[in-house]
Amino acid sequence: MTIDELLEQVRAGLDRVTPGEAFAAAEAGDALLVDIRYAALRERDGLIPGALVVERNELEWRLDPQGSHRAPEAVSHDLRVVVVCDEGYASSLAAASLHQLGLHRATDLIGGFQAWKAADLPVTAP
Repeated sequence: MTIDELLEQVRAGLDRVTPGEAFAAAEAGDALLVDIRYAALRERDGLIPGALVVERNELEWRLDPQGSHRAPEAVSHDLRVVVVCDEGYASSLAAASLHQLGLHRATDLIGGFQAWKAADLPVTAP
């Protein structure tokens, strides 16, 4: 299997969201945005206000509601998580991993942070 085939397969199991949909869900308190971009990208491009920043290599530990290293926001397996990477590729794989932990409402942002920024949605300066 190639990475393109894997992406296609995992995305088929996700209810991916657009930047506008993610913004509306977060504003309504219906979703937790989780930024998994590495520090250099966050420093270069800024942050999504209110998003939880979790490095990709810590994601599963921080979002497992039953884990000893969970973030305070990781309250239940029913939590709607929208994973944000830079362009919407790594976030698809990360969301699929969260599904394996039982976070059945996890998904990702189509186009990632760059699509968020292009849609003129709020970004804090780096």
